Amino acid sequence: MSLSSVTVRQRLETVFNKRQAEVLAEVIDFSYNDLVKVSDFSELKGIVRELAEAQKRTEARVEELAEAQKRTEARVEELAEAQKRTEARVEELAEAQKRTEARVEELAEAQKRTEARVEELAEAQKRTEIRVEELAAAQKELAMAQKELTVRQRTMQDMQASMRGDLLEIRYRNRAAAYLGRQLRRVKSFLPAELEDIFEERLDPEAYYDLLETDLVVRGRLRQGEPAPEVWLVMEISAVVDRHDVERAMRRAERLRQAGFPALAVVVGEDITLGARTLADEHHVVTLLDSGRISGWDEAVSLALSSSSQAAA
Repeated sequence: MSLSSVTVRQRLETVFNKRQAEVLAEVIDFSYNDLVKVSDFSELKGIVRELAEAQKRTEARVEELAEAQKRTEARVEELAEAQKRTEARVEELAEAQKRTEARVEELAEAQKRTEARVEELAEAQKRTEIRVEELAAAQKELAMAQKELTVRQRTMQDMQASMRGDLLEIRYRNRAAAYLGRQLRRVKSFLPAELEDIFEERLDPEAYYDLLETDLVVRGRLRQGEPAPEVWLVMEISAVVDRHDVERAMRRAERLRQAGFPALAVVVGEDITLGARTLADEHHVVTLLDSGRISGWDEAVSLALSSSSQAAA
C-alpha cells in the first residue's frame, strides 16, 4: 500500500472503525491507481461524507438502542423480581390451598359425623314422637277418666248435698219449734201438700203450683206484740244456700203476701254463698244456718206485716 493510502486510512480511522477505514482506503487507492477522475473523486468524497453521516446516525440509533436495552434490562429485572414475588405468592397460595384442602377434608369428616348424628337424632325424634303419641293417647284416656271421675264426684256431691238438704228438711219439720222457739209461739210445720185446701182457695193456679214445690211451710205467732200476729214462713232448705234458693223463697213468700198471708221468706242451710247472703240482706230474707245463727228476722217481719196489711186493704 502506498504512503498516500496509509495517510488516507489513518484519516479515515478518525471517523470510521478500523475495518471500515481499511476497506475505504483500499477502494480509494484502487480508484486512484485507476486514474480516478477529479469528478469521480469528488463524488467519492460525497459518498464518504454520506457514509459518515449515516454512521453518526447509526451510532446515535445504536446509543438509543443501548439506552432502550438498558431500560429493557431494568424492566426485565423488575419483571424478574415481580416474577419471584409472584412465584413466592403462588407458593404461599399453594400452601394455603393445601391447608384449605386439609381443612375442607376435616370439615367433610365433621359433616359426615354431623349427618350421622342428625340421623341418630332423627331416629330418636321418631321414637320420641311415637312415645309422645302414646303419652297423648294415655293423657286423653286419663283426661276422659278424670272427666268421668269429676262428673261422678259432682254427682256424688250433688247427691250428698241433696241428702243433707233432705235431712235438714226432716230436722226442721220435726224440730221447727226448737229452731224458731225464740221468735214464735205455737210453731207448727207443714209440707205444702198439707195446705192444699187453704192455698188453692186463695191463690191463682200458677202461684198455687209454685207453692206446692216449697220445701217447708211453718206457721206460728210472734212472741212480741199484743195481740200477737200470726205469720207464715216460706222456707227453702239446702245444704249450701245459693242465690236460687233466695230467689225462690222471695218469690213464693211474695205470692203468699199478695194473697193476704203475712209471709216471711226464709232460707235454711249449713252454709250460704256470698251472693246469696248479699241478695238476702238486700230483700229482707231471713237466713237461718244450722249453727243456730239467724239474721234479717226483724226486717222480714216488718215487710210481711206491712205487705199483708196492704193486700187485705
